[in-house]
Amino acid sequence: MEPINELIAVRKEKEKALREMGIDTYPQDRGTYLTTEEILKRFQSLSEKELEAMNEQVSIAGRIMSFRDFGKSTFFHIQDRAGKIQIYARKDILKEPDYTIFKKFDIGDIISVRGKVFKTKTNELTVLAEEIKLLTKSLRPLPEKWHGLKDVEERYRKRYLDLIVNPHVKDIFIKRSKIVDFIREYLKERSFIEVETPMMHIIPGGAVAKPFITHHNALGIDLYLRIAPELYLKRLIVGGFERVFEINRNFRNEGISVKHNPEFTMLEFYWAYATYEDLMELTEDMISTLVLKLFNSYKIYYNGREIDFSRPWKRLTMMDALKELAGIDIERLLKFDNLCEIAKELGIGSPEKEKKGKLITKVFEEICESHLIQPTFITDYPVEVSPLAKRSKKNPELTERFELYISGMEVANGFNELNDPEDQRIRFLEQLKEKEEGASMDEDYLVALEYGLPPTAGEGIGIDRLTMLLTDSPSIREVILFPLLRP
Repeated sequence: MEPINELIAVRKEKEKALREMGIDTYPQDRGTYLTTEEILKRFQSLSEKELEAMNEQVSIAGRIMSFRDFGKSTFFHIQDRAGKIQIYARKDILKEPDYTIFKKFDIGDIISVRGKVFKTKTNELTVLAEEIKLLTKSLRPLPEKWHGLKDVEERYRKRYLDLIVNPHVKDIFIKRSKIVDFIREYLKERSFIEVETPMMHIIPGGAVAKPFITHHNALGIDLYLRIAPELYLKRLIVGGFERVFEINRNFRNEGISVKHNPEFTMLEFYWAYATYEDLMELTEDMISTLVLKLFNSYKIYYNGREIDFSRPWKRLTMMDALKELAGIDIERLLKFDNLCEIAKELGIGSPEKEKKGKLITKVFEEICESHLIQPTFITDYPVEVSPLAKRSKKNPELTERFELYISGMEVANGFNELNDPEDQRIRFLEQLKEKEEGASMDEDYLVALEYGLPPTAGEGIGIDRLTMLLTDSPSIREVILFPLLRP
């Protein structure tokens, strides 16, 4: 037998013995329990004499995380959703058979404790147990050296264990919830209405990406998990909502990396009678205010580098970024043969087959992204890579679009929405001609545009990547509770 199986066998024997003693090892419980945090707030500042004078009992429930057995007495810690607290159990207080029953408990068992609060000689707030009840018997031992696991994927596969033994992980997801709550309230305060749009689409669209395909048996048709909610949200703008947002999942059948998960969370919002400059102002204010609320400072550290979210944030056109960050002669870049040479030097395959705007964007991504550490808006994206954005009035080869980069990651993408139905049809046709992933001719969306989409600006913000930044997490898997993994 392997050691782990032996440990499980011992625990199963203990569980059997407890049942034979008349103990329900999996009772349904409805206790009114204080959290560890509430107990600490109420009693931590009191002296031992003050605690004795109060003579107040508390009830708490949680998972046993440690044991120090001294025979007739035991110190142990239990952990609930708010933290840990020490418990002191004595044979003369619990009496028999309660103390004998308690000694059959294991690390990992979930229990309830009732007793008085006191402080030890080391000034640690502790509950003196007068009653201990088993709520759930754990049949598997917790990992002893979880922090030392070399196989990081095991943490993601068994996230429930990761959350039990690593408080930092729980903190990440609590902070993620706070981030989403803040964004939701921020937008609602500015008259944006939260909506839900379909997850299954009849045709793919809204972004350039390979879709996941599923099948609807009753209708006998294939459906696509959504790449983006964009075209549905803009239909709502046509319908008169004027300010809408959605925080939900997108699905893209592409690679997995530290920055990419096939299933990810996006905020998308659309604002009628606004411009992409308004979006940049709102994004600056929203994220910098969020950072200040979370950290009481505009400065944080990510991957060992200081990121300063103080306003205003830097703004560069794509061409200016290539000149300033890479030292590229823009005049040289504008000639296609020279552009192909630069692309080949960077290892970009078959550049001569690419359109000029797409190739410029690939060169930018290859040599500039990693230098964009502080929050920076990159503007003036080529039309070829912006099929849903309005053309620039100054240069019709460019669009009124931006992307926000922080610590070398694209965090947001926004633009003035293309609302000319004829131009949009031409762009869709161009995508189909180029056989781009996710491209489709959405005739119903074009009909909606013909009814009239008011001047609108729209933006998407990656919630996972924003959470990575604000929790100093190096991988997107750290901020998704159950990331997709190879079986």
